[in-house]
Amino acid sequence: MPIIRSIARKYIGKPIRCKAAICRKSGKPLVIEEVELDPPKSWEVRIKILCTSLCHTDLTYWKRDPSELAAVFPRILGHEAVVVVESVGEHVEEVKEGELVVPVFLPNCGECKDCESTKSNNCTKFGSKPFQYGMPRDGTSRFRDMNGEVVHHLFGISSFSEYAVVDVTHLVKIAQDFPLDKACLLSCGVSTG
Repeated sequence: MPIIRSIARKYIGKPIRCKAAICRKSGKPLVIEEVELDPPKSWEVRIKILCTSLCHTDLTYWKRDPSELAAVFPRILGHEAVVVVESVGEHVEEVKEGELVVPVFLPNCGECKDCESTKSNNCTKFGSKPFQYGMPRDGTSRFRDMNGEVVHHLFGISSFSEYAVVDVTHLVKIAQDFPLDKACLLSCGVSTG
């Protein structure tokens, strides 16, 4: 993965442009567009999507009735993926550039009583926020289209993009030689059945 590191270095701390499959309206075909992605803020990580898969939940959010609270558009869907860490924001010590990780929609802060418990994996600190359409700490998006319009996240991941910014609580390190096509299923499919 040294190629990924050398490509990314000149963009660390700067916005980048990449392609994403944007859902502009409920039930309408996704449109491949160029988007601008902010650099990671504190406790955030910018990731390069290596492999992603389609989950039934993506389809559910794609066809949401526009009158529903969770039906926000435009939005970048996708939450099952395997990614490589491109760059990290301040206070991120759990992962580093070039590491292989999987994003997960249920966060783990590692500090609250539920994250420390062996009986629960529903984070008390961030657990009520996985279905919002922005980042878990400030509720804002890191994506904009080429007209400057905000493009919303899905589960704080949005893996139907070449790159994304996620909160570090949504990342899990995996073995660096794990097969990519199987690793992306660990994000959701395997963990939820």
